[in-house]
Amino acid sequence: MRTVTLSPSIHFTPQSQTNNFPRKQSPSGINLHPKPNLLQCNPITAQNIAPPTSFALNSLKTQNFNSTNPPLVVVGSANADIYVEIDRLPKEGETISAKTGQTLAGGKGANQSVCGSKLAYPTYFVGQVGKDAHGKLISEALEKSGVNLDHLNTVASVPTGHAVVMLQPDGQNSIIIVGGANVSCWPETLSDQDLEVVRNAGIVLLQREIPDSVNIQVAKDVVVQAARNAGVPVILDAGGMDTPLPRELLSYVDILSPNETELGRLTGMPTNTFEQINQAVVKCQKMGVKQVLVKLGGQGSALFIEGQEPMRQPIVSAPKVIDTTGAGDTFTAAFAVALVEGKSTKECLIFAAAAASLCVQVKGAIPSMPDRKSVLDLVHSVQ
Repeated sequence: MRTVTLSPSIHFTPQSQTNNFPRKQSPSGINLHPKPNLLQCNPITAQNIAPPTSFALNSLKTQNFNSTNPPLVVVGSANADIYVEIDRLPKEGETISAKTGQTLAGGKGANQSVCGSKLAYPTYFVGQVGKDAHGKLISEALEKSGVNLDHLNTVASVPTGHAVVMLQPDGQNSIIIVGGANVSCWPETLSDQDLEVVRNAGIVLLQREIPDSVNIQVAKDVVVQAARNAGVPVILDAGGMDTPLPRELLSYVDILSPNETELGRLTGMPTNTFEQINQAVVKCQKMGVKQVLVKLGGQGSALFIEGQEPMRQPIVSAPKVIDTTGAGDTFTAAFAVALVEGKSTKECLIFAAAAASLCVQVKGAIPSMPDRKSVLDLVHSVQ
């Protein structure tokens, strides 16, 4: 955050990256994108799952800014989440009382940043908050979690974004977002400092709670300036605005990650069955993105890569679901961390499923983000 004094930024050089993703094409030889392919697309077999010790990279660290690993860079939203616990959703014209209410830091970008940092990977957040109490709440929560805030901008003319989260007894939620600084007052062109950290990223995460124009600028800059040489993956979480996805944005994205509802909305197709989801994914692939990671709630997840069979990952069962808020963000960020660390596709999916399982057992988005050791312990227990 530009108004907060932090330790100097570390300049990461992509050339120093030592992970083992294939950079030019998939093992099958199929070029999936103008940029290099990013996933190791091995069939799901027991032989492809590395032993548990393969996950234990910096497993006990909570911050890693002195690492030579190129960072996870999240460009996205930060919200104050106003939680209300209710027995049921109100009917049209009805007023009901909430059991409790509280305000916690959240927003898809902030959630994913905290998740990356708590999973012991160096994480930078590029975003905006207002000059208000909610902005202070968010910046303190991110800083406490170890996220680098050198690129969090404070905007005086608009309030911090916020969301009303209606939480029901079974842990399911309904959310209404007020964009605030997430959607207003972005510069027409991002600063050289912000673009520089993106160019030096190991992986970039975007979401749709900020303007598409910002996402396009970031993703395009990665492609044009860096990815041709370094293979920087760009993942777009489809959550946020319900407007059509610009094809230009899809053309710069390596992995699109919607849930089944978002997938149906983006394609205008039903997504009630796995076959319907598969057909909707095919439409996305025709629109320009070749890899689609679909979050399926209680049915787990599935990764679709053009020209290959889908890879399905069941959920890692939670003893009790308290709050599903932030579970999708946890899944996406954990997948990104495992991917940038060079894990196989199957390992990325298991790691992400374990992280999401831990997330739903705690109330709140940012408070529920699991630490690396807890995720590793759960991964090992189910293998």
